[in-house]
Amino acid sequence: MSIKCLIVSNYAAEMHNMRPEAEMVIGLKQRGLDIEVMTPADSFYARRMASLGIPIHDHLPRRKISLESIRILRRVLTRGRHQIAYLFNNPAIANGLIASRGLPVKVVTYRGQEGNIKRYDPFAYLTHLHARVARIVCVADAVRDSLRPELADPSKAITIYKGHDINWYADVVAADRAEFGIPDDAFLIICVANNRPRKGVPVLIEAVGLLPADTRVHVLLIGRGMDSPEIDALVQASKHAARLHQFGHRTDVLQLAAAANASVLPTIRREGLPKTVIESMAVSVPPIVTRSGGSPELVADGDSGLVVPPGDAAALAAAINELAADPDRAQQMGRAARQRLIEHFNLQTSIDQHEALFRELAAAG
Repeated sequence: MSIKCLIVSNYAAEMHNMRPEAEMVIGLKQRGLDIEVMTPADSFYARRMASLGIPIHDHLPRRKISLESIRILRRVLTRGRHQIAYLFNNPAIANGLIASRGLPVKVVTYRGQEGNIKRYDPFAYLTHLHARVARIVCVADAVRDSLRPELADPSKAITIYKGHDINWYADVVAADRAEFGIPDDAFLIICVANNRPRKGVPVLIEAVGLLPADTRVHVLLIGRGMDSPEIDALVQASKHAARLHQFGHRTDVLQLAAAANASVLPTIRREGLPKTVIESMAVSVPPIVTRSGGSPELVADGDSGLVVPPGDAAALAAAINELAADPDRAQQMGRAARQRLIEHFNLQTSIDQHEALFRELAAAG
């Protein structure tokens, strides 16, 4: 039985960020599902999807309640007689739910991080807590588990990991450390994050300050806000300031990760399934993460990386020291991390699980 599905998302976002989701959509089309996509038409993935026979509706809801978006969605859903509407962000969800009123379409929403949804918040009923939502696809068990207590029917929240194809990373060439003034014998750590309070970058800087005076550790801080005055002040106050290298947004993150000996994501709270950890694993670099969101689901502690408590600079310093003291073990962990990504977070499994979900909902009528 062919399943007709409308997917509403923003494939005009940075192509690298959208790859797992967009390739999953293409995979569903290749499985024989009747897929249509609503997204800005002038984007790489919209053009690729169109070339594969996926109809593109050139629109992106941008406000939580938009009469224009509701009219467009209503028209598409009515004419298309879709069985499934898969909505990926809050404007798509809120407008899609209103547009679907009275239509025999099952609404599926996507949730990418834990927290911030409470049953006492009336605005939550415009999105994931709306009675018309049939399923909520969560990017990690931690996201699912944070959501279930807020739901009248906890079984609506399920986990489907974003799937990756290891071949996407086959041509990555490690960056030249010399460009950044990193000695050849340094134990190089990379931290990639947009600097927000919940990402815990000050905890990492504090942890580096706890390392021994003769440490070989150097750290690349990559991402928007990593070169801000706030972070710069913390770096300059560290006894290891010369070993902390600050950069803003860069497009060569994979190459930088491949040049590192380990990666660190020191998130304090409200994590999802962090792309930077996945990319580290894909290039055989062992991650050090905190017990926040889906990070500890990605990392098998002690085998494919290390997991520490969030906000604990001493524990993070100890984990960094542990890997820096045994580079051979770090390399072994990196190989195990790559294999774990292949076995547990692969694209085909994500396609399988989405197809099964859509067929289950369509069969329920």
